[in-house]
Amino acid sequence: MKVEIKVDDKADDLHILVTCRHLTPEIEKLLETLRMMDRQLTAKKNGEIYLLDIAEVIYIESIDRKCFVYTPDEIYESDFRLYELERQLEEFGFLRVSRSFLIHLQKVQSLKADINRKIRITMSNGEQIIASRQYADELKKRLGVI
Repeated sequence: MKVEIKVDDKADDLHILVTCRHLTPEIEKLLETLRMMDRQLTAKKNGEIYLLDIAEVIYIESIDRKCFVYTPDEIYESDFRLYELERQLEEFGFLRVSRSFLIHLQKVQSLKADINRKIRITMSNGEQIIASRQYADELKKRLGVI
């Protein structure tokens, strides 16, 4: 792989060109990462690829090594692992609350103390997610509760 960077004082906008013999899964993943910088997340549903506005995502769940992206109306599948999505979406207000869940903090409707210092989170779509003890303090801190 060869990477070239050209700095041009006269450039109006960032322009990225990818030249390849054929589209590989690695190149598709690179393109998905670039789209996230533009506040979009690439996800699949019924064999089609969708560009989702990150602001629409309520939470992301990992089940059997697959990540599912939940929006108010639909459920999509992502090719990224949960830890990759966590790293890429943290700056956009997402937080890991358990081994399996990454939530969008702006979509939290309410919190309720649960047994063993866990927290029951109700999201804007009515879904309830349990934040494990390990992540509970960071959740409260990020939401300004403590």
